[in-house]
Amino acid sequence: MILKRLFGALPNIVGVVIVTFILTRALPGDPAAYFAGPAATTEAIEQVRASLGLDKTLAHQFVLYLKDLARGDLGNSLTTGQPVVTEIRQRLPASLELTFCGLLIAVVVAVPLGVLAATRPGTWVDHLCRLLATAGVSLPTFFTGLLLAYVFYFLLGLAPSPLGRIDVSFPPPPAVTGLYLVDSLLARDLESFRASARQLVLPALTMGLFVMAPLMRMTRASMLGVLSSEFIRTARASGLPRSQVLYAYAFRNALLPVVTTLGMVFSFLLGSNVLVEKVFAWPGIGSYVIEALVSSDYAPVQGFVLTMALLYVALNLAIDVMYVLIDPRVGIEG
Repeated sequence: MILKRLFGALPNIVGVVIVTFILTRALPGDPAAYFAGPAATTEAIEQVRASLGLDKTLAHQFVLYLKDLARGDLGNSLTTGQPVVTEIRQRLPASLELTFCGLLIAVVVAVPLGVLAATRPGTWVDHLCRLLATAGVSLPTFFTGLLLAYVFYFLLGLAPSPLGRIDVSFPPPPAVTGLYLVDSLLARDLESFRASARQLVLPALTMGLFVMAPLMRMTRASMLGVLSSEFIRTARASGLPRSQVLYAYAFRNALLPVVTTLGMVFSFLLGSNVLVEKVFAWPGIGSYVIEALVSSDYAPVQGFVLTMALLYVALNLAIDVMYVLIDPRVGIEG
């Protein structure tokens, strides 16, 4: 099943490479004019264009791009002068750490509340869950982030300054995975772990509140559908304990759509956390690509989209494996 999914994803990755290459060239703006400067002459702009390889035909540029891609070379960023692979390797762990923590907060809160709302429909608990879900969807992430920073940092002084991944008085932990929480634990540096966790709370909570709503609503709807099934009524009529009926039978059968929603919101968070990164000065990959996009820097944009495509393939593969673990019949039917 894993090999079948991987081979099935190859055409998608090829399509992403082709479409991304064409769209970046179709964007408005001239990179040669941008990097030559506003006072540059036409001859200077043409020299910059030739040095960047933009004077060649589109087909020739694409062939050169494929050759570099086959060697694992995503090009150099014109704005920073660094290889794109190095930039992504340095910034992607920050975005992944923020996304994972935000998703963890959402799951820990949304799934139990969804189950609770499904088992008590029409009560104040159900109405409270609906209110939280509506508020989570309605509030933009940048507004939630600014509000949390204003309340917990400016007014109450409970949170550190929303600048970066770790407090300036602490050095970053030795780089192993690039995830500060994991690296500080591997180095047994509890001070760095606490400093990193404090910086991570507000941005992760901002992202978690936004995706909490779809997870909560899907868990509630899926549980309501399963609880009204005949096999649940049979289990209750057989005298099985309520906890066994609820968690061993109902919750497990309701997990498949919840896992699907989990994969969707994870991919959404990973691609759209740029607003949270801007609010909290988080050095992630999203803000890096936005800056490259503004300056018409093609290589970082292409590298970012390709990296996201590979991550989505890995995410879909992980979801398929989770399907089989939750319900082995999925693998048999597939």
